[in-house]
Amino acid sequence: MREEPAAFRRRLGVGALALGMLVSPAQAFAQAKTPTVEDLQRQIDELKAQIRVLTQNQRAAAPAASVNQPAANQSAATIAPAPATTNQAPAPDAQVAATAPATPASPAQTATPAATPTAAPPVALAAADPPADKPWYERINVRGYTQLRLNEIISGDATARDGVSRLRSPGDGGITDEGNFTFRRIRLVFSGDLSDSVSFYFQPDFAVAVSNQSAGERREGFAQLRDAYVDWSPWADRRFRFRFGQQKVPFGWENLQSSSNRLTLDRSDGINSAIPGERDLGVTAFFTPAAVQRIWDRLEDDGQKLFGNYGAFGLGLYNGQGVNRPERNNDLMSVAMATWPFELDGLGTTFAGQVLEVGASGMRNRVRPEIRTGGVSDASFRDDRVGVHLILYPQPFGLQAEWNWGRGPEYDPLLGTIRTRSLSGGYVQAMGRVRQSPLGPFMPYVRWQTYRGGWKAIVNAPRLETDEIELGIEFQPIEELELTLAYADMTRREADERRFGRAEGDVIRAQLQWNY
Repeated sequence: MREEPAAFRRRLGVGALALGMLVSPAQAFAQAKTPTVEDLQRQIDELKAQIRVLTQNQRAAAPAASVNQPAANQSAATIAPAPATTNQAPAPDAQVAATAPATPASPAQTATPAATPTAAPPVALAAADPPADKPWYERINVRGYTQLRLNEIISGDATARDGVSRLRSPGDGGITDEGNFTFRRIRLVFSGDLSDSVSFYFQPDFAVAVSNQSAGERREGFAQLRDAYVDWSPWADRRFRFRFGQQKVPFGWENLQSSSNRLTLDRSDGINSAIPGERDLGVTAFFTPAAVQRIWDRLEDDGQKLFGNYGAFGLGLYNGQGVNRPERNNDLMSVAMATWPFELDGLGTTFAGQVLEVGASGMRNRVRPEIRTGGVSDASFRDDRVGVHLILYPQPFGLQAEWNWGRGPEYDPLLGTIRTRSLSGGYVQAMGRVRQSPLGPFMPYVRWQTYRGGWKAIVNAPRLETDEIELGIEFQPIEELELTLAYADMTRREADERRFGRAEGDVIRAQLQWNY
């Protein structure tokens, strides 16, 4: 049976294709043998020429990009200028010539030299002008906080007859038998850099009470200077600096810690009696090694309550009469402090991330206390102390303790005058830290404190005899608000030399702090 013409033509085409596939390799092999030595040498020369042109273009592009880049930003530039590689067409041709030299050059290739690669115009980096230095008044930071308190004596000696101690505290004038809400602090802080080496800090308080405004009646809401100082750092890293002006005196760890950052509502009597008001007028030199600053930075990033920017070592000279009081005896108070944090990770997994900070401080002073008849005493009294502190930062459990010993002015009721007498006191505090809860982060604490000695900042330097246990908890539902609730079992001698004995009682306290 004869095939159709169309079918015959298809079979014929398939056969011709198969024959072509068999013949093509043989022809290619034959052609591969045809190039001469001259052809190969010419292809090699063309390849060398292309590589040489590429190298020259890359060298020419580098200086052009560096000229367009500002000199001030050369060290910070992390993106190198793009070399002349945007026209990459010659590179594949060179690769073909190197890997397949068997292809003979066509007549067109023989007559036309190899196309040289065209260098791309150098990519000029945008010349970003260095930021102009702002004037100092545009570098001022403003912040602050306010503390609203409620104190309620729920049992004990809220009142007493004349000559007998009532339940009172030198740390909070709002603890009375008639008090309710009070503003404990209304602070506004202005700070900033005047230059690369000079910075300033200014803080007034608008919750100061003044007595004897109307027949002995107390008035509140007065403004008073708290801090006004300038820091000068001779070196750029600011590890070493001098501070001039009214400032905190580096004696006692909790004295240096800001009231906005402290866990307990008030400082302990034993430590705060050394520097009532925590401040004086003078000059201090601070130094902080880089290793210490690294640990403090890590703790701050973790949200720990640090004691502030007061250096690992501090040495200062001050008037010695106390905050906002003029000098009276032409004698300077000298104070020294050292503190050092130790990372406890090497003690095992139980202590991973834990930091233990220990330190000591000492002061030498001569002070003239105010007297009941008016003015200050004619004589200067010794006011010398040494103290130690220990802080185990809560992660999640922590411990904090301070103690000091010394001699200072104290009223002697038998002699009816002020004398220099021994003193001692301190506190031990345990706390925990819960980072997350339905009410936000919170920190429970318990503190025991005791003190026996005079209080030099009150008229006639009366003797205090304090024993107190305080339990509390601080909540922070949002970053701007902190709520502290506390209960205190107090046994105290009132800070009045005309009253004797000790008062006892239970006090419920609450404080709302808002930060701005």
